[in-house]
Amino acid sequence: MPDQTQLGGGAVIALAGRRVDAAGTDPPRFPPEAVPAVRQRLADLLTKERAVALVCSAACGADLVALEEAERFELRRRIILPFAPERFRDTSVVDRPGNWGPVFDRLTAAAKAAGDLVLLDAGDGDAAYAAANEAIVREAQALAQAGGDTHRLVAVVVWEGAARAGSDATEGFRVLAAAAGFEERSVPTC
Repeated sequence: MPDQTQLGGGAVIALAGRRVDAAGTDPPRFPPEAVPAVRQRLADLLTKERAVALVCSAACGADLVALEEAERFELRRRIILPFAPERFRDTSVVDRPGNWGPVFDRLTAAAKAAGDLVLLDAGDGDAAYAAANEAIVREAQALAQAGGDTHRLVAVVVWEGAARAGSDATEGFRVLAAAAGFEERSVPTC
């Protein structure tokens, strides 16, 4: 694990990405067997960018893997949920392969205790996830200016590299962050 002095003075990371694929997903976007490789790529990115904080949601897959790595590096972790944690857990965490529920519970409890769990009342469907993306960008901007220091803003998109047809929250996040002037990094899931 890197020394915190090595990571300090760098970037606030705003992140969004794919959830782990449901059984039978075709084409694959984030196969469960890719989790270890994605975990390593995210750890490498946090080190390279000298991350000081991570802002993201807490869905199974990209979000929870990134949050675990940020925890391991002892970074500040601000979690944005579009609605109540219980509902989010049911609809975006435990509905896919893997033992994501306990990870979500632990990470959201820690964020709440630190004052870094942001709960929106964003309604349902695509609009709720779009509101969460907007809040991730805003919260990252606020953290980058906190305490008198100015940190770089880096948007990390964890995906297979292509937007889905129709509504795609990951692509929506990428577009928002680019419009806000964030540096962009892509972490492949396949």
